[in-house]
Amino acid sequence: MQKGNLWGADVARRYDTPGSGMFAPEVLGPTVDRLAELAGEGAALEFAIGTGRVAVPLAGRGVPVAGIEMSEPMIEQLRTKADEATIPVVVGDMATTVAPGKFSLVYLVYNTISNLLTQAGQVECFRNAARHLEPGGRFVVELWVPELRKLPPGQAATVWQYDPGYIGLDTYDVLRQHVVSHHFRFDETEQAQLFRSPHRYIWPAELDLMAQLAGFDLEARHADWAGAAFTAESRSHVSVYRLPAAR
Repeated sequence: MQKGNLWGADVARRYDTPGSGMFAPEVLGPTVDRLAELAGEGAALEFAIGTGRVAVPLAGRGVPVAGIEMSEPMIEQLRTKADEATIPVVVGDMATTVAPGKFSLVYLVYNTISNLLTQAGQVECFRNAARHLEPGGRFVVELWVPELRKLPPGQAATVWQYDPGYIGLDTYDVLRQHVVSHHFRFDETEQAQLFRSPHRYIWPAELDLMAQLAGFDLEARHADWAGAAFTAESRSHVSVYRLPAAR
């Protein structure tokens, strides 16, 4: 399963939160800075490009950007910001769909690889990234670290965020390595909105093995886009994988 099965027109219309959340300058700015640096003089391809949260400002930095996206409503929202000539998008699954051209950078942000619910599908995603890259090209994955250490015996859920008007709750199936994220939004009334998304969580070491199967080496791993050290306490990571250069 990928986003196209979940992210219909209603979700696409309210996905963007300009200036806040994952659209906040302190979140988006370092992401775009790092990706622009990694792309260098080459072109970039975003798997699961969505509404263009990252692609639009990256293209604005002068990096040629293309995308693959399964959800057509998400692409429609992207088209309110950039036309097909500026950011071309191929409709399809990020694990198998091929976009034309070769790229110096392929990237997957905000935990999106976990939308593929099987290990085989996630491995194919790495292979698809390699298929698109020039020799020496990089594949960047932003992913959260499973919080199983927070689960005492007999408990299957963790609250990972609590803010005024919002609760983020994850329920785990440790046998299948699946997690369902529950996003509750509410106000002062008794009503609440719930959006749920299923994921397959991946340990960093497992992600590295997927990369090896596709011909990548781990070049760098940090706790965030600004380059903070990745430690045992880090809640997420930005991992940069690289193909061997041509000989």
